[in-house]
Formats: sequence, C-alpha cells, structure tokens
Amino acid sequence: MNTKRLSENIEKALSNQMNKEIHASHIFLSYGIWADDKGYQGIANFLYRHSQEERNHSIKFMEYVLNRGGKPKVDAIPAPPQDPDSLTACFDGVFKHEVDNTTAIYNIVNMALEEKDWATWNFMQWFVQEQIEEETLASSLIDKLKIAGGDRATDESLFTLDKALLNTPNDVPLAQEATGANP
Repeated sequence: MNTKRLSENIEKALSNQMNKEIHASHIFLSYGIWADDKGYQGIANFLYRHSQEERNHSIKFMEYVLNRGGKPKVDAIPAPPQDPDSLTACFDGVFKHEVDNTTAIYNIVNMALEEKDWATWNFMQWFVQEQIEEETLASSLIDKLKIAGGDRATDESLFTLDKALLNTPNDVPLAQEATGANP
C-alpha cells in the first residue's frame, strides 16, 4: 500500500525549502563569523543564534516530509555570499534573504492551496507567521543601525548597539498579538 500523502510537486517544493533553510543557516553563520572577526561579538552572537534557528526550520521541513511518507532530498548548498563590506550591507543582506524566503514560503502555500493539500497548507501557516517575525526582526536591525548613525556611526554608538544585540531575544512582538492592555 502506498502511504505517501504528498504529491511529487509538493514533496519537491518542501525538500527545496529544507535546503533553502540550510542555505540561510550558512549565510547567517558566515555573517556571524564576519561580525565576530570585526569585533562585534553581540551582533555575531545574534547572527549565530539566527543561524541555528534557520537550521531548526530545515529540520521541521525534513520531519514533515518524512511524516507524510515522502523522502526529502538533501542538495548541495551554495556557498554563502562574500563578506559584507559594512554593517549596513550585513543587515540589508539579512533582510533581503528573509524577504526571498517569505516568497518561497508563499509559493508552497499557494501550491498546497491549488492541490487542496490541507495538511501541508496547515503546516505552512506556522512558517507564514514565522516569516512575519523574521522580516520584522530584520527590519528592526536596519532601524537600530540607522538610529546609531548607520555606516557613519560612532564607535560608542556601535558598541552600544553591539551590546544590546548580545542578549536580544530572536522573537519580536507582533501586531496581531497586541491588545489594549499589552500594546
């Protein structure tokens, strides 16, 4: 009896997304190493944690495909981009990558909707919500750097930013969760 509960198209798309998440992990690891080498240990720690989170996302995709009777395929992971030339380029790269990832997530959601694969559609809703958080987080990094002075920031303001990011949690409050008592 065939126990596979995924179409070939969805199985391939989910495997591709698993690999995309691993690639994201490598990108953020690479950016973290760059920041660490520049003396930004707080920013590096933030990026290392984000790298691990992306790896965890890849495992979620792997487990889902396996649980639905499929077999995810691990592909070669492209090398991360070259080191950024500034913190602005680093944070812009993080944001761009998250937007690209959101687009890929939405494509899988659309595919699941078209195929009426409600289990996959439901599974993907966690990632839709996660990408709202990821884009908000990446955007807030850009905003924080702008407030610090961008690429013309003083050493003191960059030190403060770096220190703040050392212990900043990876999650962000979402507008959907706001109430009058908890804005």
